[in-house]
Amino acid sequence: MPRVLLIVISLLVLQPAGHADETLHLERSESMAKKLYQAYLDKGIGYRPRTEHFNADGTPSYINQLILEDSPYLLQHAHNPVDWHPWSEAAFQKAKQENKPIFLSIGYSTCHWCHVMERESFENLSIAAQLNRDFIAIKVDRESHPDVDEVYMTAVMLMTGHGGWPMSSFLTPEGKPFYGGTYFTPEQFTSLLDQVKKLWVERSDELIAQAEKVADAVAQSNRLRGEAKALDPGVIGQAVKSMQNAFDEIQGGFGQAPKFPREPWLYLLLDQAQRHGDEEALQMLTITLDQMGRGGIYDQVAGGFHRYSTDYEWLVPHFEKMLYNQAHLSRIYLGAWRITGREEFRRIATQTLDYVLREMTAPEGGFYSATDADSEGEEGLFFTWTQDELNTALDQQQASLASALYGVTPSGNFEGRNILHLPQSFTEFAEENQLGLTDLLTQMEEINRILLERRNKRIPPLRDDKIVTAWNGMMITAFAQAADLLDNNSYRDAAIKAADFLWQQNRYKTGHLWRVHLNGQSSIRATQEDYAYLSESFLYLYDLTAEQRWLNRAKELAGAMTERFLDHQQGGFFMNEAESSITGMGRPKDEGSDNAIPSGSSVAIHSLQRLWQRSGELDFRKQTDALIARFAPALEATPISYGYLLSAVADHQHGELGSRAYAGQGGIRIQANTSKAAQQILLNLKIEIPEGWHINSNQPNGKDLIATRLTLAQQLEGWQMGPVTYPKGKQERLAFQQQPLSVYGGEISLQTLLKQLDEEKTETTTLPVELQLQACNDQVCLPPETVTLWVDINQ
Repeated sequence: MPRVLLIVISLLVLQPAGHADETLHLERSESMAKKLYQAYLDKGIGYRPRTEHFNADGTPSYINQLILEDSPYLLQHAHNPVDWHPWSEAAFQKAKQENKPIFLSIGYSTCHWCHVMERESFENLSIAAQLNRDFIAIKVDRESHPDVDEVYMTAVMLMTGHGGWPMSSFLTPEGKPFYGGTYFTPEQFTSLLDQVKKLWVERSDELIAQAEKVADAVAQSNRLRGEAKALDPGVIGQAVKSMQNAFDEIQGGFGQAPKFPREPWLYLLLDQAQRHGDEEALQMLTITLDQMGRGGIYDQVAGGFHRYSTDYEWLVPHFEKMLYNQAHLSRIYLGAWRITGREEFRRIATQTLDYVLREMTAPEGGFYSATDADSEGEEGLFFTWTQDELNTALDQQQASLASALYGVTPSGNFEGRNILHLPQSFTEFAEENQLGLTDLLTQMEEINRILLERRNKRIPPLRDDKIVTAWNGMMITAFAQAADLLDNNSYRDAAIKAADFLWQQNRYKTGHLWRVHLNGQSSIRATQEDYAYLSESFLYLYDLTAEQRWLNRAKELAGAMTERFLDHQQGGFFMNEAESSITGMGRPKDEGSDNAIPSGSSVAIHSLQRLWQRSGELDFRKQTDALIARFAPALEATPISYGYLLSAVADHQHGELGSRAYAGQGGIRIQANTSKAAQQILLNLKIEIPEGWHINSNQPNGKDLIATRLTLAQQLEGWQMGPVTYPKGKQERLAFQQQPLSVYGGEISLQTLLKQLDEEKTETTTLPVELQLQACNDQVCLPPETVTLWVDINQ
């Protein structure tokens, strides 16, 4: 550890806390004071300042510049006695003019320990006086500025070896960090402020030198390792093996407590289980989804997932709910239902989506960001129950059933209260208690309705109402996929309404997006992940609707992303635009590795490869290939860190796993639909061919011509395809062929029967079929293609 940091840390530990001047040192012009007060008045009569400091007339004692911001997290701190500044050039200019170090605090609105530090330190008049006198204090919402968060979190990790929120950093006036940490007690924080101030006055040259070293280390960490190269084909297998080494075979999930869902890993397991019939991947996936769905991390009453579990059993969650978890987990559960046919996975997916529709959707169509863990000053109070509360809400028979099923006891399992969970699955409970499963589920649906109605009368946790472009893109994708798989018009409408809302409100000119929308205003330049996630969502809407506008919009965003965020010298993506940087810390790079959610680079590769398949534009394929090659050294070094990116690699190299595909440079749309007929599956393959183009018929009248043919993609044990019924071809004479050819044009359908020969030998619920075709127009024929579609046989 560098010498200056050792000095600061030793002083923090050894020296007693100082006594700050109680004067708050709030220096601002009369015009600024009036502006802040007017902003407070403009909030309206329903506005409730979050502070413990009020005047006799009920108005807040303090109003700082955060009252002017459009972030719920910043507004929570708008009445702290700390003279907070938002992230802005003006704040750094003030630090330079006054030659003061900067205290940078980064958090988010539903962060429990952020609330604790606010209550203990930022509402403390003595600590506020120290900050206002000796520092320029800047507050940042990490969800609004993920690029800023990434830079300073990297610095804190390099300096201390760990990170988290609230993130607390001390910077030079140029924005370069020389010390950082996370949560500090009031005593630690007071002492730290004293020591940093003393060092800045007496030895600022050492702190500045230290800051330069940290800034250089952060810049070095932003550089992608190695040179672009061909990717080792065994890297996906290595990633799955690494997941096996971390897998909890009893409780599911990976590693020790606290346990996070790790959605990027689950995406890759889902891909491998379907694509290759990987039994070990399927086992890790299904055990994890089973245990999470039965645990307290899942809201058994209302649907939706809490952010993570504090124990290894998935029982006691950190009770905040994030939009991004709902988006990714609903997709994963629905995908798991598709490949296993297990109804509980579909039920959890739809309950989660319905929760978002009911509680996280703005009237105009966007999706809110999160709900807090705390209510009435207690974590989890809103979501937990006592035995008496359950008995009061339900009749005797219902209360008895709910208590037995949800593991409710008089003593509780969480601070004297009960987190509802399922010690047994519904199936196991029904069998043990000699109940019909359908009847049990019907009873529990009514019980949950009553409990939700009763719970909604409680004081709810704070909801973060900001609408984040990237997170909305995730949710649009989830609703579009669900609408497609389940033929659900409510989900379809929600996806389209949100997408149209974002296009109207968060796109301020061609190829330019805002990141955040709140209270009718959009602001903050979008980051690379905003462009990637929204582009991806538009492609799922294109699949769902076949409307060209969604493909065009996806192209616009992908073009803007590669033009303004791609590092054309070293490869990979910058997180922000060049003009968004206001400090000397440079532009942070997205390293491609996944964290709580898939990285912007992973999603960009997904989006670009899907654009190549749907448009036939070669630039998208070249960009996909180049990005995969650029990330190859990192992928091979730690493949487990790149789950979603590796699933994009699999799609790019081996084809997507849906029942829809594209051919003829994206112009030909192919859809596989199935229905059950006795012990057989009727497969209807619908092929839409654009005007001016055709494909050869199954008997094209030429020995060198590629006939249209439908076959099973591989000989799957226990399945057989019957004869295929092809339509009659149309005879056409083309410019390059003297003899008339038999071709298909417009919209055609192929039909066949898929027969299951031995029910006991296969648990397959999707079957790969291959369509061979060649597309031509009157002047040219494209190369022959073989397209793979994955046919659903459990619906």
